[in-house]
Amino acid sequence: MAKINVFDKTGKKAKDIETTIFNGRIRKDIVQKIVESEKTFQPHAPFYLAGQQTSASGNVRHLRHAWKSDRGRGMARIPKKRMTRRGNRFHWVGAVVPGTRGGRRAHPPKLISRIGKINKKELIVGLKSAIAMSAQAELIKEKYDRLKDKEISTLPLIIESKSLELKTKDFRELLKKILGNASVVAFQEKSVRAGKGKLRGRKHKQNAGLLLVIGKDEEKSVNGIDTERAVDVSVTNLASNGARLVVFTEEGVKDMEARLKGKQAKWQWN
Repeated sequence: MAKINVFDKTGKKAKDIETTIFNGRIRKDIVQKIVESEKTFQPHAPFYLAGQQTSASGNVRHLRHAWKSDRGRGMARIPKKRMTRRGNRFHWVGAVVPGTRGGRRAHPPKLISRIGKINKKELIVGLKSAIAMSAQAELIKEKYDRLKDKEISTLPLIIESKSLELKTKDFRELLKKILGNASVVAFQEKSVRAGKGKLRGRKHKQNAGLLLVIGKDEEKSVNGIDTERAVDVSVTNLASNGARLVVFTEEGVKDMEARLKGKQAKWQWN
């Protein structure tokens, strides 16, 4: 169990803590598999409510002697929506079911079937691997082109939870101080894309920036930085397209230890 430096509000070493969350075996194949499975955008699946956004269901009763019944009228017994009414006479049209005009498709491609299934043990291995990747300087350099020729020697990065009390300006200065050379990629920057992508709904592009992992009872919002609680952080947050630059708070490290050990089963895995 290695000792890791913890930085205070001023960016100086405050103490050491011992943790095993960065000691996981790195499995890039499992990490990549989980990242692919966690993607929510699927291009060939229709909207799951298409053809069903109507008040037709339950609009017609199927009891023989009931008012608004379809019995004895020579009507198809399918869901209908009411178009007009005069007294106890109604004009209905079929809806919802595939055989009706404007109804849903019979067997559309299902979104859930396109999302990969990941075993629980694989999720645990993938999360441990993604956390371990965030502590490897060489893997960080592979993701960020601007860091390939720079020296990074302060990983993994842990700050005191008291640092979250700083104002945004001071907090950004703290991050710049403890990150050193890596600070050039720490904050998200938005720029206009080169080429025809500007004409196709992709005018701007933005870098990944830094990920701040905090405890479940902590709050922090900083422009240009993604913030996630340790109980909610996913493999995609940590290692999408390579090892991401990550800063943990002390409480974030404790919550992550509890999550990996399974002591908080109610929020261990969604």
